[in-house]
Amino acid sequence: MLQNPLSKQSNRIVWVDVLRFVAIFMVICIHCSDPFNVSPEARSNPEFNFWGSIYGSFLRPCVPLFVMITGLLLLPVNMPIGSFYKKRLLRIAVPFLVWSVLYNLFPWITGILGLSPTIIADVFAYASPDASQSFGDALKNIAFIPFQFNVYTVPMWYLYMLIGLYLYMPFFSAWVEKATVSQKKIFLGIWALTLFLPYAYSFFSDELFGLSAWNTFGTFYYFAGFNGYLLLGYYLAKDTKEWSWSKTLAISLPLFAIGYIVTYLGFKAITANPNCTEQEMELFFLYCSPNVALMTIAFFLIIRQVKINSPKLIAIFSNITKCGLGIYLVHYFIVGLGYWIADVLSIPISLKIPVTAIIVFMICWTFVALCYKLFPKGSKWIFG
Repeated sequence: MLQNPLSKQSNRIVWVDVLRFVAIFMVICIHCSDPFNVSPEARSNPEFNFWGSIYGSFLRPCVPLFVMITGLLLLPVNMPIGSFYKKRLLRIAVPFLVWSVLYNLFPWITGILGLSPTIIADVFAYASPDASQSFGDALKNIAFIPFQFNVYTVPMWYLYMLIGLYLYMPFFSAWVEKATVSQKKIFLGIWALTLFLPYAYSFFSDELFGLSAWNTFGTFYYFAGFNGYLLLGYYLAKDTKEWSWSKTLAISLPLFAIGYIVTYLGFKAITANPNCTEQEMELFFLYCSPNVALMTIAFFLIIRQVKINSPKLIAIFSNITKCGLGIYLVHYFIVGLGYWIADVLSIPISLKIPVTAIIVFMICWTFVALCYKLFPKGSKWIFG
């Protein structure tokens, strides 16, 4: 592996811990921005929509960064396929089920406590103000956990996708291990073309490249999706030489600027129509799109240059990495509380998203870290 200009301690790649912290915090920020984009006030208050667009557009690289980290750390897969599945899938499957059940039981618990159904919408941005509090509906949602997420388990979509990547990685790894740098570049080049497909389908035709009523697998289907970010993380970390700060900034800043401008202007244009659908609203926010990919690469390249020599800071980022999945699993419960605290503190709308995210992050990190300290064995099963 090529050495990057970054500090290591106990064989840790410190800049990857920093990158994971950035990705975790950005995810929390995204969910703190949801009310700015989907609540009734977002449609009636221009200031809400403005700041939701500003922050929402900036935060889109979060999930691609997670996938790039997965690729750079786990490719190639150097263990038997059974051992890999046991280690990786088991680590996320149990916490995934535990927290999916807890999220789906929450509406029923609020009913037992005699609380108004409106509190459910206060906690979960996409929930209805008159959401069901019945145990039967909770059980129905729980029964569907293996197949789909819902408005109470929005963050879990990522784990469905991650499980798919883990299933795929041992086979993809065999190619990555033997492929030349030139072959990887060709794959990434074709993958880059697929990032334009959502716009082609939306603005030209949804039956391009062989798609039709009887076929959903078009010409470029086999190169598309998050697997490109897996390879991109591996390629940038292991197949590229170390860069100077001047070169990094000269490349990264224009990439980010172009990606951000397209994302922001596209999102604003779509949401200018008050009757736009959720699918239309998400078009310029799609993680597998060229604009988001450009911003993701910029974040990755810049953070790759970070140097940390302080043992204390290294230990802090290492602990955040250890607690990372737990923070992710817990945070959606806490967003509503974070907003309430921000309201009590009279935080202005322009700063409400990042301040709420800081509050939520600190609560979740403290909770998960404390659980690991008090119940280390049990916490591994609950938080991964």
